[in-house]
Amino acid sequence: MQNLALQITLILIGVLLACFAWVLSRSRTSVAIDQIAPKAYRLRSKLFWLVIVGGSLIAITTLYPWPHDAYASKVSRHIDVKARQWSWELSSQEVKVGEVIEFRVTSEDVNHGFGLYNESKQLLVQIQAMPGFTNKVRYHFEHPGKYEILCLEYCGVAHHGMVAEITVTPNILH
Repeated sequence: MQNLALQITLILIGVLLACFAWVLSRSRTSVAIDQIAPKAYRLRSKLFWLVIVGGSLIAITTLYPWPHDAYASKVSRHIDVKARQWSWELSSQEVKVGEVIEFRVTSEDVNHGFGLYNESKQLLVQIQAMPGFTNKVRYHFEHPGKYEILCLEYCGVAHHGMVAEITVTPNILH
């Protein structure tokens, strides 16, 4: 789905660039502006192309590589995650270093925010847990240790205690 969004975005950027180029080519036939302020007209034209090239470079560098499908073909296994007030239920709580885990996250009651944190309390990945829908997010575990799952969306009185833990163990083959 994300690749489709990327392709549609790039196509629409191309259409927008074509429209700007058409407007620019048509504006050169305007005699009045060219005769009144030729320097300002040339400056406007240069600024236009600077904005187009700069905007295109920014779009290309920020959209590629598309981060959401970075591990699409390398998923080692899936972990089903169910959120409910005020706990997480995981199909597995142990992972090996080097595994790419696809978390399939859903909720049984209200919206929750699935946030995976390392031992330094740095947020590594997040996704919304919603009732009646399963969201998927992948993460490549590179270091052993204890990783915490915290709820990122206020879900009621005991929201602060909604914590689960995943243990990442060394992989002797990795």
